[in-house]
Amino acid sequence: MDPSSFHHRKSKLSTGRTYHFVDQLPKKYNPRRNPTILCIHGFPDCWYGYRYQIRPWTHKGFRVVVPDMLGYGDTDRPEHPSEYSTKKLCADLAALLDHLGVQRAIVIGHDWGAFTAGRFALWHPDRLLALAILSVPYTPPTVEYMSIQRVAKIAPNLAYQAYFDSERSSQDIDSNLTPFLRLIFRKSNGADININDVIKGPENLAKLKVSDTDLILKPKDFKYYHKVLSKGMKQPLNYYRTSLYRFEEEKAASLPSHLREDLPVLFIWGTKDTTCTASVISKSHKFVSRLQVVALEDFGHWILIEDKARDQVTKTTLEWLEGLMVKPPKAML
Repeated sequence: MDPSSFHHRKSKLSTGRTYHFVDQLPKKYNPRRNPTILCIHGFPDCWYGYRYQIRPWTHKGFRVVVPDMLGYGDTDRPEHPSEYSTKKLCADLAALLDHLGVQRAIVIGHDWGAFTAGRFALWHPDRLLALAILSVPYTPPTVEYMSIQRVAKIAPNLAYQAYFDSERSSQDIDSNLTPFLRLIFRKSNGADININDVIKGPENLAKLKVSDTDLILKPKDFKYYHKVLSKGMKQPLNYYRTSLYRFEEEKAASLPSHLREDLPVLFIWGTKDTTCTASVISKSHKFVSRLQVVALEDFGHWILIEDKARDQVTKTTLEWLEGLMVKPPKAML
């Protein structure tokens, strides 16, 4: 899929930061009748992670806006981790909607984008029509500070996050970007590789072997991701270095634990995603009143792009929106 075939824009927002984003309009676009979908990508990704959903959603009458998040692609790349707190990211996203003249949007997030989308629903609850989160379930602000190292001890499947938080991870991954991306973008039913073992040392990354047949990316897509992320991994990894800043901001603002009571929320996950457990998903029901959970059997983390899973994500979200009567009138399609 040709990245240049999408409508790209770049704007300086009221927050002072410049964002690159795709802004895809449906035919006969009318801002009063065609809802906007705001998509938020995760790590290590970019706007291109939504390439399979953008056109199907616009063909159904939705305006689809997909930014390169802070630190990625052609969006600003500040150095300090504090700039990547979810409060600041959410302020940028609200400013982007303001810039586009959109008061309320359907917000969809994957991975770190799912976490950010959940926080957007807390920092700016009046800006959402509906919320869809993929692969990472909603978790509320914590009452006590919990470092990423402590999280890794409690949940060993997330031990890799403590490595991403370390200073050396940026250099390790920059020096071994190709094998790292092959590790990340492998099929859920491919080679049995434990990321927590691989990241114990850069030599493990350098020696890593993932066959082309085990990748979920086509060669040209892999080349595009490599080009985008070769600008440096320090900024994308800064998302894992924000836990203390995030905790302090959320505590100072007394953010609620529960999402807006009337907010429709869809959660989609792949049952082979080792970073997502059923127990964490079940806990989210306590904080989300209108939660619908859809499990995609035998798929892993990258449900937006993995073959067959991506079509299920597109279909499921459209059916969900139609059920909520958020879908635009047929006359506008």
